[in-house]
Amino acid sequence: MLFPPALRQLMQQLERLPGVGARSAQRLALYLIRRPEEEVARLAESLVQARERTRLCQRCFFLSESELCELCRDPSRETDTLCVVADPRDVVALERLEQYRGLYHVLHGLISPAEGVQPEDLKLRELVERIRTEQPREVILATPANVEGDATALYIARLLKPMGVRVTRIAYGMPVGGELDYADAATLGYALSGRQEL
Repeated sequence: MLFPPALRQLMQQLERLPGVGARSAQRLALYLIRRPEEEVARLAESLVQARERTRLCQRCFFLSESELCELCRDPSRETDTLCVVADPRDVVALERLEQYRGLYHVLHGLISPAEGVQPEDLKLRELVERIRTEQPREVILATPANVEGDATALYIARLLKPMGVRVTRIAYGMPVGGELDYADAATLGYALSGRQEL
């Protein structure tokens, strides 16, 4: 490669980021070295600060800078409903809807024996403890509609049912504006089995 060693090293580090391939890493690196030094320094400082300050909420395991995240500290949240998600990004996606006002529990992964992720690798012990202490009326499982998401949801449902809590799963099906002939069989099947009375 014709690039200087320091620039090549930057490209290699950028390429390690999720969703960034060799060409994107090259484009980003070339962009960054053309930016004013102060701007690059602010970016570097932001990376360091985010890494140093961000930790997991002690209650729900979402991201926070203090012991409890903003959602867990919010007194207006409904405490009788707990939504279980795989990743912090899922919390952000659900909050964007502005329709759910309950609390969350972030698993930080999904059960995937193929990738070596077992139930004990997730925040499941903590979930069971929360159910015991907080006693929500309903636990909503909002895991992805894939093999790992389904396996994780079934595992959690079996774990929680004996505790007497209502366990539900988010519905899957046709997107708004979607056409039946473009839907795959699994999506169409979920949509048909999850139909509601009008």
